[in-house]
Formats: sequence, C-alpha cells, structure tokens
Amino acid sequence: MREAGEEMNTISMVLSAIIQVILLSVIPFIWWFLTARKKEHFFSWVGLKKPEIQGSRVKLIFLILIVSIVYIVLMLIVMTQLMDGTNTATTQFEGQGWGVVPSILIFAIIQTGLSEEIFFRGFLGKRLIHKFGFNVGNTIQAILFGMIHGIPFGLMTGNVLITILLILLPGSIGWIQGWMNEKRSSGSIIPSWSTHAIMNILSALSSAF
Repeated sequence: MREAGEEMNTISMVLSAIIQVILLSVIPFIWWFLTARKKEHFFSWVGLKKPEIQGSRVKLIFLILIVSIVYIVLMLIVMTQLMDGTNTATTQFEGQGWGVVPSILIFAIIQTGLSEEIFFRGFLGKRLIHKFGFNVGNTIQAILFGMIHGIPFGLMTGNVLITILLILLPGSIGWIQGWMNEKRSSGSIIPSWSTHAIMNILSALSSAF
C-alpha cells in the first residue's frame, strides 16, 4: 500500500510539474511568438541551449555548488530560528524518507527549477537586460524574484524581518544566477537551472530526512 501511495504521489508530482512549466511558459511563448519567432526558435530565445562557458568550467561548477550550499544553510537558519512551524514548499516531503526522493527530484528540477528559470531568467531577465542594460535589468528581475518568494511568507507570518530576509536571500541568488547566465554562459539558463535544482533538492531532502 505504501509503495502504491508513493507511486501515486510521483505521478501527481509529474502532472503538477508539467502544468507549472506550461503556465509559466505561456507569457514568454506569446511574447516570443509576437516579437521574435522569425529570428530565433523559442528554446534558444529563453536560454534553453548548451552554454558556451566563458572562463573556467571548473570554477563555474564550483561557484554553483558553493552558492547552492551557502543559500541552503542560510535558509535553514532562517526557517528553524524564525519560522519554526511555518509550512513551506518542501513541507510536503517532511519525514517521508527515501520513498519520496523521485517526487523531490521532479519537484526540484522540473516543477520549480525549470519553470521559474524559464520565466525569471529566461524571459523576464533577458527582456529587462535588453531594455535597460545588464546591471539594471538583472537587478530588477532579482528583486521581483525575491519579492515573489518573500512577500507570501511575510503575509503568512506578519513578520517584517522574515519578509526582508526572504526577499534578500532569493533576490541575491537570483542576481547571481542572472550573472552566471549572461556573463559566463552565453545567455544559457542551464547554470541557473542547475543551481536552482540543487538548492531545491537539498532543501527538500533536509525536510524528508
């Protein structure tokens, strides 16, 4: 029975992931169709392409791992010290152990990682950078990314400090991800997608175990 339940959870997670990717790709797709379909195919336009690494590939991989680990450590401190008992996106995996790992991978890599990177770095960030230049455009997308993550928890807890921290932490990571993509990876969102996936995998595993 437990195995059947885990299988159903995995199927449900796959469906949820597909739906979220589609939903967060609708606006980018419409924008691309109206403005750029004759110039570039959609996947390349949002950065879903092989990165051409500028500089050391090893240093970039190392940066991705360090950023991911530091972010998770800081987030765990915030969650345990300031938000104990507050439900988060990974609460659904709490205490479920190894059986939930396939669902965690789908959640982290596809449902949140891919969908959010397509929208924030692949669509929003690139359009803002094109319009305002890298520094301004990347900063705006990072602020919006931080607000999307922080404001809901601020409303949930009514705590100003939590709101600020949960805007600043994801926002800072969002800025670094935009920099990795645009300045070190020829506009590919693969580095930020990898970072996003690793962070979410670590966060979900810390809840599951």
